[in-house]
Amino acid sequence: MRGLAAMLCLLAASAAFERADAAPGPKGAVILSATGAVGSPAEFDLEALKALPSATFATSTPWTKGVVSFQGVELKDVIKAIGAHGKKLRCVALNDYAIDIPVSDAVKGGPMIAYLSDGKPMSVRDKGPLWIVYPYDSSADYRNEVIYSRSIWQLRRIDVIE
Repeated sequence: MRGLAAMLCLLAASAAFERADAAPGPKGAVILSATGAVGSPAEFDLEALKALPSATFATSTPWTKGVVSFQGVELKDVIKAIGAHGKKLRCVALNDYAIDIPVSDAVKGGPMIAYLSDGKPMSVRDKGPLWIVYPYDSSADYRNEVIYSRSIWQLRRIDVIE
């Protein structure tokens, strides 16, 4: 009986640790929600996104002039924070444009959910407040119509599909 009680305590402690590692909940206006095959539905305000590990890269894009510095959260870190366990991310924009991104795209040094462009927040008019951006200049693999179509701006929701 003592062994069972000890195992239950360990499991409870482990679950509490996993929850403590999750992204904090929103205190301000929700700018991103995640649903579907996730640990539990999640909502993020800007501060909750900024609480996740930050990433920065500079790249040119087909939609901007010159090289732009983007800051945000790598897609792989968002997937981890929401406990995603699916194969596709259906990403939906404010205007209901939707595109599926394979989870396999979410790699270190890969796409990010950007919340700053050249150090400034992005307005809805300027593709914000969130934009999935790939490091296009880092590899020819990121410079094609398929990847460009996955570069959804005005991102508002991620539905994880199994």
